[in-house]
Amino acid sequence: MMAFYDWLALLAAACWALGSLFSVSPARHLGAFAFTRWRMSLVALMLWTVALLSGSWRTLALDAWPMMGLSGLIGIFVGDTALFAAMNRLGPRRTGVLFAMHAVFSAGLGFWLLGERMNAQAAWGGALTVAGVMTAILLGKHKEEDHAWEANRGHVGAGVALGLLAGLCQALGALIAKPLMGSEVDPVAASAVRVTAGMVAHFALLWLGISAARAQQRPNFQVVSQTALSGFIGMGVGMSLILLALKYGDVGMVAILSSVSPVVVLPLLWWRLGRAPAPGAWLGAAVTVLGTGLILLR
Repeated sequence: MMAFYDWLALLAAACWALGSLFSVSPARHLGAFAFTRWRMSLVALMLWTVALLSGSWRTLALDAWPMMGLSGLIGIFVGDTALFAAMNRLGPRRTGVLFAMHAVFSAGLGFWLLGERMNAQAAWGGALTVAGVMTAILLGKHKEEDHAWEANRGHVGAGVALGLLAGLCQALGALIAKPLMGSEVDPVAASAVRVTAGMVAHFALLWLGISAARAQQRPNFQVVSQTALSGFIGMGVGMSLILLALKYGDVGMVAILSSVSPVVVLPLLWWRLGRAPAPGAWLGAAVTVLGTGLILLR
């Protein structure tokens, strides 16, 4: 039986896919730390404006703020920074394979720490979904592909480690936030606290004089615009949908459904790069659709 939170997680995946498309150029222009700092600052401004005007900030009890902030520090400050650092080294396609592991991490942690269980059909669907996502990305490149987004920049091993770290932090951040998302908690207010915690940590690095925190190049209007659009779609809307999904669904199931983002990005890359994905990408997408269908109809 299809659940409301299933669709929320899938919508979040679509937001992440679209947001990632606008992230590649500004992330490489500014560097992972500066891009994430700019992105968080712009998104925090957006979210707090909505939370203050609507009064939804009152739905989050003060004693929940520290743990929600910790969720943001792990899931956004460490996780997003590692994700874009990996993307700068490996490109969006290969980074997507590694980040998709957050679904596996989330399911395992949910089973271990929260006692979450899946029936046999959902478990098979989850396995097929994750396998399909990875197949689509691993086999999604044409042999003669030479687009700049496919180029390695820096140490490949470091990129792999950063991608896996991003996935693990995404899982941990969701695991911490799950118990705090009570029935009255507004996801926009919760997202605002998480993003603000990550933003403050990034500014602390800059104020401490950490060289990696400085922008590699000066931001310009185009870079800031793309960063704001990426943040609004991927972090502002996408993360709020994920927190709303966590109010009703298990951490593992929400993570598995939201992990289809790299498959959703395939037609977007087709539009952006002007060529269809490789046959292996369509095979992986078909497996993902089959797995997602099994989950939705469980």
